[in-house]
Amino acid sequence: MTQLSLLKTRRFLPLFITQFASAFNDNLFKNALVTLVTFRLAEEHGLDSGMLITAVSGIYILPYIPFSSLAGRLADKFEKSALIRRIRGSEVLIMCGAAAALIAENLWLLVLSLFLVSTKSTFFGPLKFSILPQHLREEELVAGNGLVSAGTNIAIITGTLFGGLFILSSRGSLKISAGIIGVALVGYISSRFIPRAEAAAPSLAIGGGLLRSTCEMLSYPLSNKNIFLSILGICWFYFFGSVFLTQLPTFTKFSMGGNEQVSTFFLVVFSLGVGAGSVLCNRLLKGRVSGRYLAFSLIEMSVFIVALYLLSLGVRRGSALLSLGKFLSQPLAFGIIFSMLMAAAGGGLYSVPVYAMLQKMTPPTHMSRVIASLNVMTSLAMVAAAAMSAAMLSAGLPVTAIFLALAALNILMIPLANKIKRGSDE
Repeated sequence: MTQLSLLKTRRFLPLFITQFASAFNDNLFKNALVTLVTFRLAEEHGLDSGMLITAVSGIYILPYIPFSSLAGRLADKFEKSALIRRIRGSEVLIMCGAAAALIAENLWLLVLSLFLVSTKSTFFGPLKFSILPQHLREEELVAGNGLVSAGTNIAIITGTLFGGLFILSSRGSLKISAGIIGVALVGYISSRFIPRAEAAAPSLAIGGGLLRSTCEMLSYPLSNKNIFLSILGICWFYFFGSVFLTQLPTFTKFSMGGNEQVSTFFLVVFSLGVGAGSVLCNRLLKGRVSGRYLAFSLIEMSVFIVALYLLSLGVRRGSALLSLGKFLSQPLAFGIIFSMLMAAAGGGLYSVPVYAMLQKMTPPTHMSRVIASLNVMTSLAMVAAAAMSAAMLSAGLPVTAIFLALAALNILMIPLANKIKRGSDE
């Protein structure tokens, strides 16, 4: 069976559509809110837009830390397809409330809606990854994870673009409102076709408090060396991606001399690169769950980040920011685009097999809780990424220095990648 053949099967296609709709909707609403805050609501409320957007980003990440343990326990205790349907149904209600907040342009209801959207995603995350090993054969795990990764990246980029494009247009709030409700309905309908996935640990107790259950949840991967190493490997990908994506606008403006069109174009290039690397992974591994290319992908990422840095030194920046058309006419534009695309593709090639190895090594009875533990750890990794970037920028270093730091850290991650590979081979 080819990788795309999975999209013809009921055991994969409904889940793929459901997760695509979820990722698209989250980013459609989130970016519409960020754009609305930046260009209208912050000023109307007498607030600093930069600080408010930072707070909004924090609110989006916040639910993953306290609620992931409960999400993992529920996903292990109950039949998964029914839980997914309930979560998708709740999204329809949440998005109806978000639509009302958008139409009223009520800042605080919009922030509350974003918190609820993120909470919904917190409970969906463990399900969408832990259900894959129940519906796919081992030799299909890399293919399935690759498609999920590629689909998620496409959903993120399209949702982000449409959110920013439509919210400030004529009747933008109505357009976004209709979109988020419509996509939520698509996600709910597709979830009803997901085959059953029986409970992995039906006798598992629910309760004990969020803090205690979080500590208990984290204790299992911490006590299992190979699982913990895989989680660390995925956390590095989130750290890398978070730094790269958050610094793209700054890189575009101050290193490339480009305007918001160029920044958006770079976002598309990076997301397509990750998606391409994710799909290519299955072709290279031929369906095997293996860490054979982990070290290579890290080196490849570093090589093209350094190339991106060197090419940026030759960019001629004028007093006015370049539009996309003018940037593309620059002599070094193709090299910059290619370097960014290849660095991102290395990220996709790196992340997909680590996810598949984590799924292969984790017993079914603990799968959802391990994925929930991963969500907590990746949230902390993104916080660490923001802290590192802020510290380097506060020290007066340019954004290109942050990219060079990523390239160096990638090389330092090679021993970890080799340990992950050995663990998967045991």
